[in-house]
Amino acid sequence: MTAPSRTILLCSCEGTMPLVADQVAKGCKGVKVTTASHLCGPELELFKKTAAAGIVTVACTAQRALFEEVAEDEQLRATLTFANVRETAGWSTDAADAAPKMAAILAAAAIAVPAPTAVTFESEGVTLIYGPGQVALEAAATLKDRLDITVLLSDTADVALPATNEFPIRRGRIKTVKGYLGAFEITIDGLAAPHPSSRSKLEFGAARNGAISKADIIIDLSGAAPLLSAHDLREGYLRADPADAVAVQKLLFKAADLVGTFDKPRYIEFHDGLCAHSRSRKIGCTRCLDLCPAGAITPNGDVVSIDPRICAGCGQCAAACPTGAAAYAVPAVDVLLQRIRAMAQAYRDAGGSNGVLLLHDREHGGAMIDATARFGDGLPANAIPLEINEVTQVGLEAIAAAGAYGFRAVRLLTRAAPRHDIAGLHRTVETASQILVGLGYGADAIAIFETDDPDQLIASLRAPLATISAKAPATFLPLGAKRDVMKLALRELHRTAPAPTDRIELPEGAVFGGLAIDTAGCTLCLSCVSACPVSALGDAEDRPLLSFDESLCVQCGLCAATCPEKVIKLEPRIDFAAFEAGRITVKHEEPFHCIECGKAFGVKSTIDKVTAKLRDKHWMFAGENQSRLDLIQKCDDCRVEAMTNAKFDPYASTARAPAKTTEDYLREREVAAREAAMKAKIDKGEV
Repeated sequence: MTAPSRTILLCSCEGTMPLVADQVAKGCKGVKVTTASHLCGPELELFKKTAAAGIVTVACTAQRALFEEVAEDEQLRATLTFANVRETAGWSTDAADAAPKMAAILAAAAIAVPAPTAVTFESEGVTLIYGPGQVALEAAATLKDRLDITVLLSDTADVALPATNEFPIRRGRIKTVKGYLGAFEITIDGLAAPHPSSRSKLEFGAARNGAISKADIIIDLSGAAPLLSAHDLREGYLRADPADAVAVQKLLFKAADLVGTFDKPRYIEFHDGLCAHSRSRKIGCTRCLDLCPAGAITPNGDVVSIDPRICAGCGQCAAACPTGAAAYAVPAVDVLLQRIRAMAQAYRDAGGSNGVLLLHDREHGGAMIDATARFGDGLPANAIPLEINEVTQVGLEAIAAAGAYGFRAVRLLTRAAPRHDIAGLHRTVETASQILVGLGYGADAIAIFETDDPDQLIASLRAPLATISAKAPATFLPLGAKRDVMKLALRELHRTAPAPTDRIELPEGAVFGGLAIDTAGCTLCLSCVSACPVSALGDAEDRPLLSFDESLCVQCGLCAATCPEKVIKLEPRIDFAAFEAGRITVKHEEPFHCIECGKAFGVKSTIDKVTAKLRDKHWMFAGENQSRLDLIQKCDDCRVEAMTNAKFDPYASTARAPAKTTEDYLREREVAAREAAMKAKIDKGEV
């Protein structure tokens, strides 16, 4: 069955931007490009006819609601895709040269982005309002008909008694809060209830500490420090300055609608079998724990646990995760790289050069780009924007792939003062920069633009580039899990590099590296092999051997923490030669052969050393017990058999003197008394 054809409807928006359909078609191969001037108005029938005939990409997002409404049925609406080429390309002083960029943006729009799974919240409207007397009571009066209100007064100031008791009023101080919309648990100290007989003001009874309360919604008007880390990311926790009347009113309107069932994306797909957090109570990787601003990640034995209802989707955990245990899902990393690949190929095929990939979010970056188009010169023709959910979701694999695909530079647009710590993004960029510089791409091949000024953004994008593009851009398909995609992207980045270098030193905490193992001190106990969560360290079934595959190492440090001899050190780096070399032998020795059956077991040097240390130096193996040294030189089966036949108790020791009883002591006293009496007689000459 032939797949339906795809058509791009490219509108000049009433002639406000030039269109070069032929050039766009060169970039979007195999796709029909149809132009219009006023597609959302007089030419709306063109959209209806085209949409009915096949799959359509509309090069306009401003009128998306209209086009979806006009589409005749749900199935037809599901085939529609949209791309913004007006603010991103057409409304610019470089619009005449923007056709390759339009092709790139439209090519990315054709890549389907699967919808993430949803996380569901249930709220019945049980609300705790926490704040000073009059403000909290006024807020409660506003919401009492919409929500189930309880007021917790945060101060001790006198509060006038309400005329009617329409909701519970308590006084206390919130000590801790945990949970999310529909499931908050609040610990309160100094909790006190008012006396029903309060007259001119509320009089409170005895207070108690450690009281536990539950609520679906928390409205914090206390004006004190937030009760939760990254409080603005926690669903159901609403906070405003009590002195800001406008902010309080907005908060109350929002709270009134928080009743019912709500969904949000499951931003992180977590696979605990890949987690390298801990083994045998030794702590290894803590990257995600160190970076999560919302407190959604907690240790859970050998792995971590990510609460999807607390997770706000910044993606720093997924970007930093070396194994792919935490994988971002909005979109998944392979889909993101497919879109970057499509953009690079379309831009190049349409005649574009020196492309700069601009990664941005919708709330901040989208608004900045709109502002530059509407009130400024617009984006340069070579600045190709790609909207993603959060800039902090970008990992090393995306930056490496963009360079390998042929983008001359990558820019990440963030706020001048990010609302939350973006240390993970800076760490990723630092690592990527060292790799790009080491491979000859240039010092500014990757950069973060931290600005809220549209003019500064344009000036930065128009600055000359001191970078070199890939020699022969790669076209690899980003398939597989994150770690595999990352290694593939880095290999291709190295292959297409202007100045390939096999080894590049990386900063501490990098997700690639080697191990410095003091082989002289290694006893081949292989504790490190059992601790390694990714099988970078290995052994052999038939002989004492330690092997290492550097391409698998995630620098979690579990091997170094587990090694009893402390002969392992991490060496953060990327070694492309080691990547290709695969598994190498670090140390191997001759096995010891059982003196009874000849079976190979253990390490010969170790058993010889133990035997020498025990000979004539330990009572269990000295003198008449020297024959027991043979047990050390026998395999497990032969050793058990020999010990059983010899009735050898390994826990036995030298014989102890028998314990004295009361009768023994009495007998000794009687003997001593008789001896003393005899001696006295001898002294007197009676005997």
